[in-house]
Amino acid sequence: MNKKLALIGARGYTGSALLELLASHPQLDLVLATSESNAGRAIVEEVPAWPDTDQCFHTLEPDGVAGVTADVWVLALPNGQSTPWVEAIGQAHPDALILDLGADWRFDPDWTYGLTEFNRETIGDSRRIANPGCYATGALFGLMPIRRSLAAPPEVFGVSGYSGAGRTPGPRNDPERLRDNLIPYALTGHVHESEISAHLARPVRFHPHVAPFFRGISLTISVVLTQPVSGAELLEIYRDRLAGEALIDVVEDIPEIGQVAGTPRLAVGGFSVDQRDPMRATFVAVLDNLLKGAASQALQNINLALGLDELTGIRVGSE
Repeated sequence: MNKKLALIGARGYTGSALLELLASHPQLDLVLATSESNAGRAIVEEVPAWPDTDQCFHTLEPDGVAGVTADVWVLALPNGQSTPWVEAIGQAHPDALILDLGADWRFDPDWTYGLTEFNRETIGDSRRIANPGCYATGALFGLMPIRRSLAAPPEVFGVSGYSGAGRTPGPRNDPERLRDNLIPYALTGHVHESEISAHLARPVRFHPHVAPFFRGISLTISVVLTQPVSGAELLEIYRDRLAGEALIDVVEDIPEIGQVAGTPRLAVGGFSVDQRDPMRATFVAVLDNLLKGAASQALQNINLALGLDELTGIRVGSE
């Protein structure tokens, strides 16, 4: 019997990306997609692949969740807005699975951090999942395999497409301002810096930027290690640690956004060691911010929590 899913906040790019995945999921049925700006419009107008041409977006307030029967609630809301929804859903549907795509619960020990490939067992037993941020996903995949060998805080230089800034108009998603431009932002104290540091259990220095392309993230990661290493040795360390992961590619060459954009895949590679100091290394991680950085990782987590095959509804080759 299929499980029922409600999506709160379906207007954003991540919500739309999740709807595209749900359109072909054989064991999840969408019972509600909310969007104040799109209320009354057919979902198919936003997601052309949507199979039910009559199904529309709706509005809903937290006090209305008792009237909706859903096994899974996905919150795709701006940061700071999920608490009343979590409280209302918890009271009305205590056994329901809640997955939050925002940052509100990523530091809460009562919520499972949904970095899928590193936390499968806990995710499978959880009813509260905090999906990782897009930048944090890439940085953590880049750093977790060598976490215990870090001798100093890693430096992470990240560049994202402007879809990462959401649909609400602003300087970080203004195509005219971005034209032939690169915009740094939140040079200190970015929430993803705190998130990466917390879940790596090591301090990290993170420098995010937005560029004039739509989707994808590239992270150049520089580390100081506790002992000398070669690029070939690092490649083997990562291949060993991430062996068998269907969505993760460990590559010899420097990976590029174009190789993963539009797919649920993440690639890490280009392992280079400084000839002057064999304890200093630099490498690159790339992913699609809307998929592996958000919607497809969320679906991996939902599948695991429901006891389904992790990759159900996820096209491993491309989206």
